[in-house]
Amino acid sequence: MKHLAFVLSLVAAAGCATVRPEQRAVLADPTMQFDNDPGDGAARDHVLENREGSSGGTSVKGGGCGCN
Repeated sequence: MKHLAFVLSLVAAAGCATVRPEQRAVLADPTMQFDNDPGDGAARDHVLENREGSSGGTSVKGGGCGCN
């Protein structure tokens, strides 16, 4: 079991990569962001709030019961 954990940790560490400074500019491009369209993000949040039955972190008062 210890051998398997060691091998898995080596495999996980091999997936790490160093990002060079010239690559960081490409990754910081707004089109690379998950929420580059605010309307799309608001729609996704609305669906998730209704599906999960709760909301949080959006400065809305109320609990998870949906009674606000």
